[in-house]
Amino acid sequence: MNLHEYQGKDILSSFGVRIQRGIVAQNAQEAVAAAKQLTDETGTSWHIIKAQVHAGGRGKGGGVKLAKSLQEVETIASQIIGMQLITPQTSAEGKKVHQVLVAEDVYYPGESETDEFYMSVLLNRGTGHNMIMYSTEGGMDIETVAEETPHLIFKEEIDPATGLLPFQARRIAFNLGLSGMAFKEMVKFVMALYKAYDKSDASLFEINPVLKTSDNKIMAVDAKVTIDDNALYRHKDYIDLRDIREENPIEVEAKEAGLNYVDLDGNVGCMVNGAGLAMATMDLIKQAGGEPANFLDVGGTADAERVEIAFRIILKDPNVKAILINIFGGIVRCDRVAQGIVDAYKNMGDAIKIPIIVRLQGTNADIAKELIDNSGLDVQSAVEFQEAADKVQAVLN
Repeated sequence: MNLHEYQGKDILSSFGVRIQRGIVAQNAQEAVAAAKQLTDETGTSWHIIKAQVHAGGRGKGGGVKLAKSLQEVETIASQIIGMQLITPQTSAEGKKVHQVLVAEDVYYPGESETDEFYMSVLLNRGTGHNMIMYSTEGGMDIETVAEETPHLIFKEEIDPATGLLPFQARRIAFNLGLSGMAFKEMVKFVMALYKAYDKSDASLFEINPVLKTSDNKIMAVDAKVTIDDNALYRHKDYIDLRDIREENPIEVEAKEAGLNYVDLDGNVGCMVNGAGLAMATMDLIKQAGGEPANFLDVGGTADAERVEIAFRIILKDPNVKAILINIFGGIVRCDRVAQGIVDAYKNMGDAIKIPIIVRLQGTNADIAKELIDNSGLDVQSAVEFQEAADKVQAVLN
């Protein structure tokens, strides 16, 4: 589950991480009120107006701007709220901005300059350990830094048996070139950041930039946070943070129906039971010359109602030219799935206007094939993987 910047910062702050303070606003009037409140609380006279969408690169799309007066706060907020923000991480249509974060200006003048760093906490799937990835090149696209100057990217692996140890936090501060008070502040920042990541069951905490202010404070100026969906049962208070306006509406509908669905850019819809078989089916489609349009796992209960819901979700994608149903009948009998397919097809009437290829293997597979073949519907049955691939290739050509 992805969070907005202001939500991620709230979690960071609850674990003792210093953050750039801000107040979320739904319209220009609320933005002005938020700016006044921040001025009273922090003394800041300038404010940063940030679009709140689930995408990075907001500044490049005009979604992050500096306001030097309350009039500018109102003007900029009214411009950003409601806009279709296009960034390198959105589609060509962009994302509609529903709210902004009015934040304090932390780049205040002082005796020394500010520094920006990059820092993220995530799982290293190669080692099975959490790691902290960091760089002196904050405020930039980390992908560009990794490609052009990989020696400026550092990684700190964390033993799951011990967690992050103080000497590791000190090594991070040292590699970032800090000393004195800034060094001590960074050590505290890193320890608190990892604690927030660990205790919130996050799969990603990305702070870009981490700022060293002119008076040597260390704070999170941005926050990209992803919470592991499988751990939400331990964090009931996080569930309300979900913003379905930022999610693919088809994926939201599928989730509400209890289906595991991921939208992809292809032309062959998939309906499968089991994640492993779904991945193999997507490979099968690629080998047949097609492109998978989705990942859809209907689970172990593939009755007529569930199959019909899956059909309707797949058919909402106008790019789908064929549907491949690949079911292994272990927990659920193949003949029951076949009957569900036939019933769903009949219930939908003329809604299905594209070829359907069905491969059923396992318990009562022979009965299932007979049901499909004798249904009188425009459904092609297959027994072997290669046979299904050949039929997919034929309907695409």
